[in-house]
Amino acid sequence: MNSPGNARRPFGFAIFLVIAGVVGWIAAFALTVEKFALLQSPDTVLSCDVSVLLQCSANLESWQGSLLGFPNPLLGLTGWVAPIVVGAALVAGARFDRWFWLLFQLGVTAALVLVVWLITESIFVLGTLCPWCMVTWAVTIPVFWAVTLRNVADGAVPAPAAVQRGARALSGWIVLITLSCYILIAVVAQLRLDVLGTL
Repeated sequence: MNSPGNARRPFGFAIFLVIAGVVGWIAAFALTVEKFALLQSPDTVLSCDVSVLLQCSANLESWQGSLLGFPNPLLGLTGWVAPIVVGAALVAGARFDRWFWLLFQLGVTAALVLVVWLITESIFVLGTLCPWCMVTWAVTIPVFWAVTLRNVADGAVPAPAAVQRGARALSGWIVLITLSCYILIAVVAQLRLDVLGTL
């Protein structure tokens, strides 16, 4: 028998977190495997090295690829477990206190800040687009927006009533917001790297 709490489960949000987490984890795992291949043999041509522009090697071998002193993909291997677990718990009917959502918000915000920095470094400094990195970018952005708008709308993140109403209204536009972010990144990459001219 379903309880009233079950009827209000954020099922779509939960399933999205699980799927995004799995996709992000797969990308992090692939990058970790590629990094191990480089460590074993620095001359290895990685499976994600498609061209001078589309490659993982330059990113993995740069200092930006080991920001905290170890390969960045290890952050993904651990970090992407969080949305998978949170999403699965929500599907199962779990309810989390405000402090939990604030910590989760802190995590996804930190992930977005790191991704924006990596995008900037990749485009403006390294001059490459790493395929598996782009998969990570592609899932981090909508996860940030989905979690942030939900947390603001539900009051987990303190905000005036007008901002909460705005977050509720924007929640239905996450796909469009995400696509706008993708387009912005694509335009910047094209202007800086002439992606279309090098394909």
